[in-house]
Amino acid sequence: MAVTIEAEYGVWAEDLGSRAKVVKFAVFQRDEEQGAAQEHELASFEAIMLPHMDAAHNLARWLLRNEQDAQDVVQEAYLRAFKSFGGFHGSNGRAWLLTIVRNTAYTLLKKNRAVDLTTTFDEEIHASGHESSSPVTILEHAEDAELIKNAMNELPAEFREILTLRHQEELSYQEIGDILKIPTGTVMSRLARARGKLKEYLTSHISQEK
Repeated sequence: MAVTIEAEYGVWAEDLGSRAKVVKFAVFQRDEEQGAAQEHELASFEAIMLPHMDAAHNLARWLLRNEQDAQDVVQEAYLRAFKSFGGFHGSNGRAWLLTIVRNTAYTLLKKNRAVDLTTTFDEEIHASGHESSSPVTILEHAEDAELIKNAMNELPAEFREILTLRHQEELSYQEIGDILKIPTGTVMSRLARARGKLKEYLTSHISQEK
């Protein structure tokens, strides 16, 4: 038989507003004995992973810059997560799930031969530690949603994801490092670069309007 999960969740996507999304996926069972065990695993999976669906969509949407692709990636990522759930023994379900979402999104980006996958980083440059810098404040307390959306979409994928993880999902440097598979120092460096690029875009846009 098939077990279908349907979950509605709000997302911070178009115009930074909330919209209802539905993700559906089926888990096929071969017999009743296997089905009973899988029902229990499914219940655990729902309890641990479904609360992070907003974050999953948020990351996919900013990485892919396409709503339909984001929904497809979230669905695929949840399928992959369920298949691998037996190997999850940690306490940070969100970071584990977002790692799968990121990997799934990058697979699609590479398949589509996206041009913004690589960025050269200077690992010796580290973040100043000032979380309240101008572009960050704007990102977190956006009044001009279209401006922020355009600014984010102009950034390379590496910058979009790290800003999303840090300032929208509020993950720690360690959690981000675990998801991106990079040292904490590199997280700081990349975040500093991302903030700088965001500031450049916003400054340029404001100058053009004057």
